[in-house]
Amino acid sequence: MFKKPVSNLKFSLLFYSLIHRNLIRSKIVKKINEAWSARAQRFAELAYGEKGDVPGWVLVVLMTTGLVTGIWTVAQPRLSSILRNSLDNMNSIR
Repeated sequence: MFKKPVSNLKFSLLFYSLIHRNLIRSKIVKKINEAWSARAQRFAELAYGEKGDVPGWVLVVLMTTGLVTGIWTVAQPRLSSILRNSLDNMNSIR
């Protein structure tokens, strides 16, 4: 007479499948999927369509190298003395 009760897991899966099926058929979900697909395609075009500016990157690398060399030339004596003093202080701790 009495039917066996449905387990919570089976009920949850059944409930989820019914909701999922209704959402997939929903016009709202279809519009959202279309919008995301358009955005993904636009992102791919922007990301892979541009080849880059090689001369610009070369200029940036050369300018950075020049700046680092110039700053190092000016700061090298002071940095060397700071390092030497700190190492001498560490040796005198013994």
